[in-house]
Amino acid sequence: EVQLVESGGGVVQSGGSLRLSCAASGFTFGMLSMSWVRQTPGKGPEWVSTITRYGGVTFYADSVKGRFTISRDNAKNTLYLQMNSLKPEDTAVYYCTIERSTSPRSQGTQVTVSS
Repeated sequence: EVQLVESGGGVVQSGGSLRLSCAASGFTFGMLSMSWVRQTPGKGPEWVSTITRYGGVTFYADSVKGRFTISRDNAKNTLYLQMNSLKPEDTAVYYCTIERSTSPRSQGTQVTVSS
């Protein structure tokens, strides 16, 4: 059974940083690209970032480019998202997804950025 468990969210002030983690199990993590998506109430999921299976190539939405860094540790089956210079508009529930899916299948972690 595929399981994705996000953690690391919280409440931070504008300009602050958070590091999200996603623990994966139930599939061959190291063989698939992984992504982060986020969602706010009343809106559809927004793709944030993708990393290829070995971590050699990363992609970012324009809204987070230069502030967020996606990474992975295949030995630990864990995906990360380092978020710096956070803005109130980054407030959302963040989910990790397999490949470039924008359909979350997990509980996500809440990130709230206060102004």
